[in-house]
Amino acid sequence: MAPTIRSPFRRTLALMASAAILAHAGMNGVAYAQTAPQTTTPGVTTPAPATPETTAPAPTPPAAAAPETTAPAPQQAAPIQAVVPNSGPASVADLAEGLLDAVVNISTSQNVKDDEGAGPAPRAPDGSPFQEFFNDFFNKQQGNKGGNHNVSSLGSGFVIDPAGYIVTNNHVIEGADDIEINFANGSKLKAKLIGTDTKTDLSVLKVEPKTPLKSVKFGDSSTMRIGDWVMAIGNPFGFGGSVTVGIISGRGRNINAGPYDNFIQTDAAINKGNSGGPLFNMKGEVIGINTAIISPSGGSIGIGFSVPSELASGVVDQLREYGETRRGWLGVRIQPVTDDIADSLGLDTAKGALVAGVIKGGPVDDGSIKAGDVILKFDGKTVSEMRDLPRVVAESTVGKEVDVVVLRDGKEQTVKVKLGRLEDSDQAAASDDSAPDGSQDDGVITPDPGENNDMDQPDTGDQAQPAPGTPDQHKGQVSPDAATPKNVLGLSLSLLSAETRKAFGIAESVDGVVVTEVTPGSASAEKGLKPGDVIVEVAQEFMKSPDAVAAKVQALKQEGRRNAQLMIASANGDLRFIAVPME
Repeated sequence: MAPTIRSPFRRTLALMASAAILAHAGMNGVAYAQTAPQTTTPGVTTPAPATPETTAPAPTPPAAAAPETTAPAPQQAAPIQAVVPNSGPASVADLAEGLLDAVVNISTSQNVKDDEGAGPAPRAPDGSPFQEFFNDFFNKQQGNKGGNHNVSSLGSGFVIDPAGYIVTNNHVIEGADDIEINFANGSKLKAKLIGTDTKTDLSVLKVEPKTPLKSVKFGDSSTMRIGDWVMAIGNPFGFGGSVTVGIISGRGRNINAGPYDNFIQTDAAINKGNSGGPLFNMKGEVIGINTAIISPSGGSIGIGFSVPSELASGVVDQLREYGETRRGWLGVRIQPVTDDIADSLGLDTAKGALVAGVIKGGPVDDGSIKAGDVILKFDGKTVSEMRDLPRVVAESTVGKEVDVVVLRDGKEQTVKVKLGRLEDSDQAAASDDSAPDGSQDDGVITPDPGENNDMDQPDTGDQAQPAPGTPDQHKGQVSPDAATPKNVLGLSLSLLSAETRKAFGIAESVDGVVVTEVTPGSASAEKGLKPGDVIVEVAQEFMKSPDAVAAKVQALKQEGRRNAQLMIASANGDLRFIAVPME
């Protein structure tokens, strides 16, 4: 009986030992899988290499399965701790702590008449049990018409001078009757408006502190790169000083907010109430002023825009010193250089700003810059596209002599120009509306969109002057061939005579060849040409007759040109350039 009893006991002991071996092997496998990232690139997890301990062992006799021969060594406990997450990105607490006191909350109030926008008082239906109470209530309301109530709003700003100068957005304080500054320590001071600039949406305020205030300085936004860390501090939704961190997502953004759009885009959370607050670099310098967001809900979706310090600092300095801006003025009308226009001018790429007209009496009315010139550089700064020119001109000092590089007659020339001053008045203010053809009357460059109407004749250069002895086309004293209508580029062209002027309402100051018909579906029709337009120049050469237009177009084809650049005058004399493909 003994052997019978002893045999099952041994088998049971062997099975228990085997289970212990398998359990230890499993524990070793988990430990190595957890410590594998220690030997790889951070953030990349790779499987642990296979080891003898991680493979399934064959059953062994109890004597070979002693626990002390299979237990993992005690020092393996340390690698398991490597999977504990690190403490995260570097803290910005020290940076924020030193800046919070310089950022302020701005509270404004405005008196508004109670009856503004009010319509007729509603009345209850006749016979209604509440008619008497309903009508009495609204009759009292009507009797109180003419009263005022306060409308409040909240925004942000920051101190730039310990003496009490504060910068914010114009839209934060616009129309306010009362402006109050709330500081981080709980104190409040009344502020007065020093100056404002609607074109960049910036304003400067002044308070009278009893002790010097904590202030911050502008940095150089031009050195910031996409991907650099930035920090925004402001007053979102009226909560008070709040800090958000992100990166610069883009530069040079144009959101059609004004003539000098050059916004920094950031994904640092910016919400309602952040307007006017600073955007800091990691040195604690202001490199932007938070102004706008794109959001369907009004909350941050990670697309915020800041006025760069390279633009804002100059405006702020002028507002502090003069209470207004004093911008340079070139006195030309400009439009974009399209690919077609670039090709017609012989440019390798579309770049620069095309001069569509020169303001009479302006700084360059002396002929230094002419219609048809392409401005490539201004005061040493490259004009990559049309919208670059208004900004660099505006930032220049009034009365300064600058070098302007232009493309004229296919060659680059450098001309000297003395800048005038752009007056920010109702009469001289720019029109922000672009013409349907894509031309633009920009505030910096063209203060009066209707000024060309007063020009005696378009600025067409020396070629615009008729040679001595040339017949006066206005009197019809032209050759028979010139009087014959021509069909060129899908256009029916005719002499600009007294009859055609009257038929199309063309001003006496306009000279050239009139378009009487446009072939539907032609290249000219696609470019927006219409009857009544006047062709003033083709390839910077003044056109006196339909024959001249046809001859010039033919010459361009023989030169291998694919597009013909036309200077077009509207009936009232406004000029624009288009490039029409030559079929």
